[in-house]
Amino acid sequence: MTIEEIIAVRRAEPWREVLRKKIPNKVRAMMPRVKMKELDAVLRSRNNEEVNLGLTPEQAVNEAQRCLDCPNPSCMTGCPVGIHIPTFIKQIETGEFLKAAATLKETSALPAVCGRVCPQEKQCEAQCIHLKMKKEAVAIGYLERFAADCERESGMISVPATAPSNGIKIAVAGSGPAGLSFAGDMAKRGYEVTVFEALHKIGGVLKYGIPAFRLPNAIVDVEIDNLRKMGVKFVNNCIIGKTISYDDLHNDGFKGIFVASGAGLPNFMNIKGENLIGVMSSNEYLTRVNLMDAANPDSDTPVLAGKHVAVIGGGNTAMDSVRTARRLGAERAMIVYRRSEEEMPARIEEVKHAKEEGVEFMTLHNPVEYLGDEKGRVKEMRLQKMQLGEPDASGRRRPVPIEGAIEIIPVDEVIVSVGVSPNPLIPNSFKGLQVSSRGTITVDENTMRSSLDDVYAGGDIVRGGATVILAMGDGRRAAAAMDNSFSGRG
Repeated sequence: MTIEEIIAVRRAEPWREVLRKKIPNKVRAMMPRVKMKELDAVLRSRNNEEVNLGLTPEQAVNEAQRCLDCPNPSCMTGCPVGIHIPTFIKQIETGEFLKAAATLKETSALPAVCGRVCPQEKQCEAQCIHLKMKKEAVAIGYLERFAADCERESGMISVPATAPSNGIKIAVAGSGPAGLSFAGDMAKRGYEVTVFEALHKIGGVLKYGIPAFRLPNAIVDVEIDNLRKMGVKFVNNCIIGKTISYDDLHNDGFKGIFVASGAGLPNFMNIKGENLIGVMSSNEYLTRVNLMDAANPDSDTPVLAGKHVAVIGGGNTAMDSVRTARRLGAERAMIVYRRSEEEMPARIEEVKHAKEEGVEFMTLHNPVEYLGDEKGRVKEMRLQKMQLGEPDASGRRRPVPIEGAIEIIPVDEVIVSVGVSPNPLIPNSFKGLQVSSRGTITVDENTMRSSLDDVYAGGDIVRGGATVILAMGDGRRAAAAMDNSFSGRG
């Protein structure tokens, strides 16, 4: 449905007028935003329990009452997957929590995930009309999580309706958010979808990249289970481009391929000492801890549990890494970031939680060298102090070195989190696939179709590193376009 069609349906629902009369908008606009309860900072910095504890039903209803049910809901324009936001919020307001969850599932394959990790403050909530009135936005993310959690905890999990099978087989490379979103939308349309995952667990970055204290694996598993009930098949330990080739997929009867292989190639700074023992990428660190039980000292490949840990970078992955280090026993856990805190790309909430958990922020510092001991283990880092100059192409003020201002800090572990590059395997193995200079697959932005007619792509393999919800939006767009192609509509 288009936004115009959704608005027309919403205007025809008589219960909305009852709600408007029950609480006038002037009253709704004055209601304060709810505050979600969080696990105690000292306690949580030593365990992997989820930090945000969710809303109570009373809190959820109260927050839903703040929604003004705008005639032209601008919040929806900020949602990459097109969730019917006012509808699910009003269903929460009337106590129809399971209906709210079903509404979310009409357009989102991962509502419980998105309610936890999406940057709503930069997307749907950033478009909330409350902000124009100098008020806090409606807590759309909190409410999304509440509805999804309520359904899961009730045991009455709805499965979105699917069309009868059309017999067309579709392959998906990667089980991260883009792949799962695409798979769900194609299953709804009656396609026979198989998702191939290179690792031993399904979920992609949702499993290996995001720690349990932000996104418990059990939450991801429920969402994946729902896709299975819709008919989506999953194959793990299978690498498209290596285990199975492009030609193999065609020989097996697959008529379309969606590439969602992510950006798993870590970037480094190419400074002296990066090859020392104890220096690793955030990709390696988080994957080993989250997916390979490396935090367990009895593991076959335990990860180094440093006591003085520096994480280089200021994004969400850096926050995940440094907070993980605290949970693994780091006495001093530091974020080293070359700009000021205001320029940090990490979510404000993640920075807040990190500070509460005892993380130290060394902003306006940039590593220039790592020093090792006689055994080749990192023992110190040399930091260049910085100051902010004129804005660069990103709009942020460029960090400029302060001449002669060098600081040496003792460390026994360094985690480098300065971005990622696309996984090169599929771009290198699919002959004729057009790739950008950055290694991303080149696609039509409207259809996500590549230079190969039967190959579509989305998520980090196209964007080079982005959010869960943007990847999901790519998956939905690709599914609609591929279906149009098979149906002769595009």
